[in-house]
Amino acid sequence: MQTDIKSKKIGWIGLGAMGTPMAKNLVAEGMNLIVYNRTKTKEAPLSQLGAKTADSPAEVLDKSDFIFIMISDDSAVEEIFSGTNGLLHADSSGKTILNMSTISPTTSLDLLRKCNNNEVRYIDAPVAGSIKQAREASLVIMAGCDKATFAEVKPLLEILGKATFRMGNTGDGNKTKLAINLFLAYVTQGLAEASLFAEQLGIPSHDFLEVISAGGLNSPYTNAKSNMIRKNEYPSAFALQLMAKDLRLAVENGLSTELGKTVFNTFQNAKENYGHQDVMAIAAYLKENHFKK
Repeated sequence: MQTDIKSKKIGWIGLGAMGTPMAKNLVAEGMNLIVYNRTKTKEAPLSQLGAKTADSPAEVLDKSDFIFIMISDDSAVEEIFSGTNGLLHADSSGKTILNMSTISPTTSLDLLRKCNNNEVRYIDAPVAGSIKQAREASLVIMAGCDKATFAEVKPLLEILGKATFRMGNTGDGNKTKLAINLFLAYVTQGLAEASLFAEQLGIPSHDFLEVISAGGLNSPYTNAKSNMIRKNEYPSAFALQLMAKDLRLAVENGLSTELGKTVFNTFQNAKENYGHQDVMAIAAYLKENHFKK
């Protein structure tokens, strides 16, 4: 890693299931880190590792050169920027904000405009991967920014992921992430429906999933999610309600195919009762509502 980057002060906002292990990886690399989370108890694991804590997003920005954001949705991100003691209420001149949250490309462009007005650089850099990949620093990162800024921040992003791509300008990282998660929704619902259909035909799902694992459709993702189906247990690695949110953003940004509308409707209907479980809990929803014996 470049010496000039390692000497910089790093801010981190958002210490949820993804944000905490990602921030820990920066500390493990010797980065000078200051963190903020709305629920203050979630700061403790980073504080115990030597990270400083802040009382507001504005304080994080004031004391940092590069500020990472990893939170759940558009409204939470906008509150971080514009709320009381938000990022836009601090002297941000010359700072760089890297927003790793999955939000609408339109929101990213609006935040870019606001950041430009405050002489701060803004990058959208969402990730592909879940908690395991966050812990292992094996995320795939999709950045939207100009080439010079990407070259500067890439050494930081490489601490967090195994592959980092510049997808284009601001908003293009978010566009890529919406397309990635659309594909993920297809695979997830497809695996669930195929397994349940086999079971309906009298083929035990365990046996059917063994066939999947031995063939060309096998992948680390289908392996991990097949184990959830076998156990009928869905501890959250990527919450179903977050997939429902991402599919809503995809529809708002022009997704109109029949298959796209199908997965959108399925996940919206499932989120009320299964939203806090893993995305693979779509199998439980489908079994309850479409594969009743």
